[in-house]
Amino acid sequence: MAHVNLGKASPAVYQSLSALDATAHANADAAGLEPLLVELVKIRASQINGCAFCLRMHSRDAISKGESADRLAVVAAWWETQYFSDKEQAALVLAERLTNISLGPVGAHKTVDVDAILTAAEVAAISWLVIVINAWNRVAISSHYAVAP
Repeated sequence: MAHVNLGKASPAVYQSLSALDATAHANADAAGLEPLLVELVKIRASQINGCAFCLRMHSRDAISKGESADRLAVVAAWWETQYFSDKEQAALVLAERLTNISLGPVGAHKTVDVDAILTAAEVAAISWLVIVINAWNRVAISSHYAVAP
């Protein structure tokens, strides 16, 4: 596949994705989602997708918002820990389900009852955040965004 920077090759589409991102964040704010939960969702989806650029960016964003190194270190295996609240666990389940949507309704986290923990507004807000970060992951990966020290 050719190495094309999608943002530079199609700036109008890139700007539309950026506008969707802003709308999804406004929706998350309106639903009352905590900023660290938003970053955790982005980090988990980016881990699944293997997007180094987004992982570095959102890990840094999470740290700047007060996230701990311990929680960041275990987010890839969050279900094995006691670090995450019920709401964070439900959000991470949604992030995994939507990011792995082609695998069908699978997951090792059947003990997390998303519908009992999150409101419809929270489910919608988290879902839009996941949809947008998945799009950004694909832009960054296919555009070969540099991730150098």
